[in-house]
Amino acid sequence: MGLIHRKLNKARKLSNFPTPASSVSETHLTCAGNDQKIPPWLVCNCKAQSPWQSTSKWGFRYINSCRRHCVLPNPAILSILFKAKVKKYCQEVCSLEISLDHLKDTDFPPLLDLCMELDDSEVEAVDICNKSLYVLDGKYALLLMRAINQKLRVVDLYDLSFGKNFSRDLSQRGLTCQVLNLRSSHFRKLNMMGEFMRIHTLNLDFSTKLTSFQEDCFTCMPNLKCLSLCETRISNLWTTIAVLSKLPSLVELRFQNWLGCNNVGPFSASSSGKPDDKTDSNLPNSVHYGGRPSMCVGEPTDYNSSIEEVLRNLFVVGNMGVNDDEQSMVEDSSDDSELDSPNPLQEHGSAGLLSNVFSGWNRQADPQNENQNEEESLQGTFTRHIGDIELKYISYHASPICFEKHYREYMIASLPHLRSLDNLPIGKIDQERARIKFSECFENLPYQRKHKENIVHMLQNREIRASQTHVQSPGQKSSNLYGKSQHFYTRSLCAAKMGSFAWPFLHPLSVSGSNLGGESRSFRPRQFEYHPSDSSLMVFGTLDGEVVVVNHENEKIVSYIPSSGAMNSVLGLCWLKKYPSKLIAGSDNGSLKLYDIHHARSMVRGVYHSAGSVTFDEFDQLTSVHVNSTDELFLASGYSRDVSLYDISSGRRLQVFTDMHREHINVLKFANHSPSLFATSSFDKDVKMWDLRQKPIHPCYTSSSPRGNVMVCFSPDDHYLLVSAVDNKVRQLLAVDGRLHLNFEIASTGSSQNYTRSYYMNGRDYIISGSCDEHVVRICCAQTGRRLRDISLEGRGGSGSSMFVQSLRGDPFREFNMSILGTYMRPSSRSEIVKVNMLASSDYAKEHLDGQQPCPTNNMGG
Repeated sequence: MGLIHRKLNKARKLSNFPTPASSVSETHLTCAGNDQKIPPWLVCNCKAQSPWQSTSKWGFRYINSCRRHCVLPNPAILSILFKAKVKKYCQEVCSLEISLDHLKDTDFPPLLDLCMELDDSEVEAVDICNKSLYVLDGKYALLLMRAINQKLRVVDLYDLSFGKNFSRDLSQRGLTCQVLNLRSSHFRKLNMMGEFMRIHTLNLDFSTKLTSFQEDCFTCMPNLKCLSLCETRISNLWTTIAVLSKLPSLVELRFQNWLGCNNVGPFSASSSGKPDDKTDSNLPNSVHYGGRPSMCVGEPTDYNSSIEEVLRNLFVVGNMGVNDDEQSMVEDSSDDSELDSPNPLQEHGSAGLLSNVFSGWNRQADPQNENQNEEESLQGTFTRHIGDIELKYISYHASPICFEKHYREYMIASLPHLRSLDNLPIGKIDQERARIKFSECFENLPYQRKHKENIVHMLQNREIRASQTHVQSPGQKSSNLYGKSQHFYTRSLCAAKMGSFAWPFLHPLSVSGSNLGGESRSFRPRQFEYHPSDSSLMVFGTLDGEVVVVNHENEKIVSYIPSSGAMNSVLGLCWLKKYPSKLIAGSDNGSLKLYDIHHARSMVRGVYHSAGSVTFDEFDQLTSVHVNSTDELFLASGYSRDVSLYDISSGRRLQVFTDMHREHINVLKFANHSPSLFATSSFDKDVKMWDLRQKPIHPCYTSSSPRGNVMVCFSPDDHYLLVSAVDNKVRQLLAVDGRLHLNFEIASTGSSQNYTRSYYMNGRDYIISGSCDEHVVRICCAQTGRRLRDISLEGRGGSGSSMFVQSLRGDPFREFNMSILGTYMRPSSRSEIVKVNMLASSDYAKEHLDGQQPCPTNNMGG
């Protein structure tokens, strides 16, 4: 500001421009139609002296426009014109800096007149900003920006002050600016459809409502180079990459700010947890996003250097440095019951788990500091050692996506043109590490396919193989092309189709009671199961004690069983295999019944009769039921340490096995093929295998989890046990002896109430896993543990509220299809079943599903 004032004073002296305190201040002009007086110095009606002739012209035009609109000139606008001319005289870029904070709606008409003439003026650029909540009306602000047209350079707005209509209009029609800062915007799902051809920097920091992207939201920004999304609610790696990969010029990306702490070196943080504004101006390579500097760590021009080299040059602790010798020493471093979802999703904020963000960095391992690092990671703080030097740095304004496991490596590997992520430069070493980590932890395409295949070519090969097999002589050997396994083409087609859709087709199962004897009501599902042999049927139990069998393809009710007795929740459901019209249903009040759906719904004078039901002895506080493979026996467990065995044909309880665990048994499952083997899971952290052929006093074996077990299930071929413990601890055991086969490294949230459920999909090729405190379902390869995709349920409610996973099942008849029972935590606890088709896009029309012909899944391995 001191430099500007000196230039202004110099310009006044050179041009003999009168100051506001000059002797002519007593003379006044009268605005036409208005008795208010205007000081003549505001008119800038000076003699034509070289440097100020243009300024007088623009000031005079503005004054005349004010007279035409019968408003007083705004001194702030005249000051803007004066400063622009000073810049021009000082051989700087002649630009206007318009602050909307100083304008009122009445100032808009004359200013608009002025801006519409900028194309033919010497003004080279116009910047528009605001910082306060109550400013010019949003529609006026947009008209003003669009009137400036091609000379609009920077738009820096606090978007909350303008409202949703402003955001909608801006995204639909676009702007001609080069830098767009919309802090605290109203966007929930970003969809920039308008023209943004000139924009190279976009800042949407602190847009806490922003959760996801439309598929083509950035196609209108081919020149976008810098994108900042700090402190948003974006969390899905796959949809984010699908969008960002369409930005060919993107080189700088931010989802958080990495800042050094300890108050040493060129970086420091205040005790409030926010960047120290006093140090901002001294930061090296600060890139300003609308006045809020991007804290770039190090000089990002030499991309051959690694992160450690940058940190080595920037961080100094205890007046110690890191030399090349020290650097060379651095080495690589219930479901059936399950408790009702108690809490909404915990906001990540700065208290998320960040222990895996830098898992790809080279660092010297220090086992003694592991507990310390884990504790610090809960606060978003990291302490790392390079040689003898301790480096401490902290994350500010992180979005939820930053807490995903191997987030940094995934982003770097997926965006090869990126040069800076979260203010940290990306070097060749970082890119190589990211590529290795990506190949270890993620599947780009299903079934470990390396490249996307052409679907038409694949279908042609399948037809050729079928015809060749038909005419092949008995002694003829098959070539490699014709000797593929029976699942090869199915898996290849799935890989080809799924690779096209980052946004899978999600369709809520819409079933109401409108066809139940004229009744009109909605259901509150609490548990559901696919039919084992009829691909169109599904049964769900409700919180009101009802059992409803639906055709989930046409969404028609097949059978309805009303609640019997007091209000209760149906927590246990299991179909019989040999008798496909029968099922067992158990409620939390202890009720256990066998129903035949062919006879369950008969109505005489408005009264329902359960003619096909069999009642069993009650099991108090029931949480889980399961039938064995021969449909002879079933088991029940609940909030006790006991298990009851029932005989289906006689309807009698045969035996009660007591004290099978130290705490209550949440879920039990029979094996799919052996009628006597079953497994139990308990919150005592143990999973146990039992055999009815032996008196089940002692288990066949016991396997312990680090946390309380929510559920267990067998793989379709009984080769594995899938065990899900609290807070995303998912493991796969060998069913024969309980040895650990695979540990699925899903990031924890830190919540002891985050109950996790996992099931198999596509036979035993993949597992699906979801938790009651999260709005995401994760799909992982059951043989390698690699993450294939995340399905986000964020914002499915009309109000943008999140849906949290209460239960889920893989479709046994359709590849990469599943159903999810989710609950909206706000504004109500409404629940619904959502069908997911990962082989179709989100805009896939519902009528296309009606002709889908499912086929049984017999896959036994990936």
